[in-house]
Amino acid sequence: MARRLRSVDLDFVPVAPLRLVFAAEVSAPPEAVYRSLAEDVEGWPSWFTAVTAARPTAAGAGREVRLKGGTVFRETVLAKEPGERYAYRVDETNAPALQALLEEWRLSPAATGAGTRVQWTFAADGPAPFRFTLRLGRAGLGRAFRDAVRNLDERLAATPPEGSGRG
Repeated sequence: MARRLRSVDLDFVPVAPLRLVFAAEVSAPPEAVYRSLAEDVEGWPSWFTAVTAARPTAAGAGREVRLKGGTVFRETVLAKEPGERYAYRVDETNAPALQALLEEWRLSPAATGAGTRVQWTFAADGPAPFRFTLRLGRAGLGRAFRDAVRNLDERLAATPPEGSGRG
């Protein structure tokens, strides 16, 4: 399976040859969204439908994620900033043509003052035909993000807040 990708760091996000950025708002607070992203890795398939399995590795310093269609990512977590940012780099994958990939989730208070603005940056590199194809797929990736964030919002709304004594 494993093809080793180029090791990139957080400074790759603003300079990646391909950057796709998506944003949406949810009613849950940033801390709850962060917990779902960074601390409940195994829960990703319940809200991000493209993900069929996810598990933390290396005592939480890494992840293994499986997508529909059979793509597998082995990742290193690069940023864990509660309520603000969660980012990881793909180290190994079976996806063809991909040379580097880093995903960053930024969280901030929503403009309305209630809830969270969720911004997902997909920073990648690969040969020109790969980048072109991914740009063509931007709408589908954006739809997958919006659906995932909506599902996450519904999941968090149905979950009693931590420490509430309910549940």
